[in-house]
Amino acid sequence: MEVILKTDIKGLGYKNDLVDVKPGYGRNYLIPQGFAVLATGSNKRVLAENIKQAAHKAEKIKTEAENLATKLEGITLEIKAKIGESGKIFGKVTTLQISDALAAQGIEIDRKKISINVPVQAAGEFEAEVDLHREVKSNVKFVVVGE
Repeated sequence: MEVILKTDIKGLGYKNDLVDVKPGYGRNYLIPQGFAVLATGSNKRVLAENIKQAAHKAEKIKTEAENLATKLEGITLEIKAKIGESGKIFGKVTTLQISDALAAQGIEIDRKKISINVPVQAAGEFEAEVDLHREVKSNVKFVVVGE
């Protein structure tokens, strides 16, 4: 079943992408939740017209994302956590903590666009991936230190 995504869905695609999904997933989840529309001939033509009109605006957004990516490459965040005697932290570092640390630096990024690939369970230096645009991804370094 072909559908046109109306929002970015992690692991599936980005807004205005034409994707194939299983019929049950499309019919029972994506379409009723408003995340997608059925890819009929008229909807495909509307999509093509919208993409054509938004091309200039999309280039500007991509340029801003690239500038933000270069800015993120030079930043090292400091995340404070309670550390036990064995060197492990209590709990774990989450994307919300990274998002808050970036906000303290003056960079607003939604926590849903940040992913930590390895579980952070001890003090040290780590990296998180930030999805700024469909073509622009960046890594931000963070150091976990004791409180």
